[in-house]
Amino acid sequence: MARSGAKLFQRLGRRRDVSPGELEHMQAQLESMSLREITSLVERLASVDGAKVLRMLPPERSLAVFDVLNPGHQADIVAALGDDNVVDYFDSMGAEDRVALLDNLPAQIAERLLQDLDEDDQRVTNVVLGYGKGTVGRSMSPAVPDVTPGMTVQQVVDMLRADVEKLETIYTIPVIDDDRGLVGVTSLRRLFRSYGDQLIGDVLSEATPVRATDEVEGAARWLMSTDMLAVPVVDEDNRLVGIFTYDEAQDVVEHADTEDSARTGASEPLGKPYLSTPVQQLVRSRIVWLLVLAVSATLTVQVLDVFEETLEKAVVLSLFIPLLTGTGGNTGNQAATTVTRALALDDVRKRDILEVMWRELRVGMMLGAVLGTLGLAVASAVYGADIGIVIGSTLFLICSISATVGGMMPIVAKAVGADPAVFSNPFISTFCDATGLIIYFFIAKAVLGI
Repeated sequence: MARSGAKLFQRLGRRRDVSPGELEHMQAQLESMSLREITSLVERLASVDGAKVLRMLPPERSLAVFDVLNPGHQADIVAALGDDNVVDYFDSMGAEDRVALLDNLPAQIAERLLQDLDEDDQRVTNVVLGYGKGTVGRSMSPAVPDVTPGMTVQQVVDMLRADVEKLETIYTIPVIDDDRGLVGVTSLRRLFRSYGDQLIGDVLSEATPVRATDEVEGAARWLMSTDMLAVPVVDEDNRLVGIFTYDEAQDVVEHADTEDSARTGASEPLGKPYLSTPVQQLVRSRIVWLLVLAVSATLTVQVLDVFEETLEKAVVLSLFIPLLTGTGGNTGNQAATTVTRALALDDVRKRDILEVMWRELRVGMMLGAVLGTLGLAVASAVYGADIGIVIGSTLFLICSISATVGGMMPIVAKAVGADPAVFSNPFISTFCDATGLIIYFFIAKAVLGI
């Protein structure tokens, strides 16, 4: 980026409103900026100002920038643009990207945009819309060439050349029979290495398809673990309905990881860049979870109220409450995060719950032994052997229980159809706080005789 463009970028990144005079100056500066830099600029601006930037760009660059924005941000840009250029943006998108945008638009706007599409684009878009959210069919591209085993290599190459602008990918090519049944795949590399008069049936390899009704996150993570650029998508009768590409899988996984990260931190995902998200939406994404956690934290208050007499007899016990509750929450969160990630990668399944609990119990006991020994030594040196025994024993038990529960909860959540990230860190922290305090006070009463 030119130096003046960089200064403009920094100034606009700090501000929410851009004056007409600045926009005129910006139009000249945009010519020296790359698409990546312009995209970053649009993501840092409010949707109204981002829409103004897109209007000032040449049509081809404007479409390219709009295409790489996430669907939530695209929806805000569409609302800000009104009728201006919206149809052009929508028409230039792939079917799966159109559907992602439609899911974020009000029904009235979505219906109007669909009606403005030509017949072919409406047909392929409706194919994707026909599948449920969260399925492969919702993220696939139905734009695939009709290649059969009886065609020659040259015929297929000519077909790809003629339709290259309409196809999602030309590097992985599904091959179908007369009933659209999937019989195999070939690749552009294999076509180039073959003679023009060879039949496609002679240059096939076995296909590894996914079903359109499969859960998309699992399919996406699986595809990213292979060396394939795309996989065919079939229906229940093994008929080809589309293709699922590596870049679409990346988008799915990135969205899932962002969602899990947000919910692990007790908030809802924004669905758009942070700096372009209104403050009110930031508040809405956090307030519900804060209220839930505030209510659930009253359980900890109730525990303290029950053991108020114990605290009065040994005030020193109150000094260690933050240490013990923090250790329990952190231990449980570590286990939950590890298992949630393993579930996402399909390293762990629901039937593995007992094995996971046994492993986490052993991990928790080892962690508890280390921390408990340290707590025993420090507390004994400062407050006496009795307090040291209480702290050391409590740390050992808290770590053991917290790790076991933390490893179990994501699997339980998945088993009941909930998001493992939601059931993990926020609720585990509250559970470990209350449980840890109960253990702490019972041990204290037994050791100290109070």
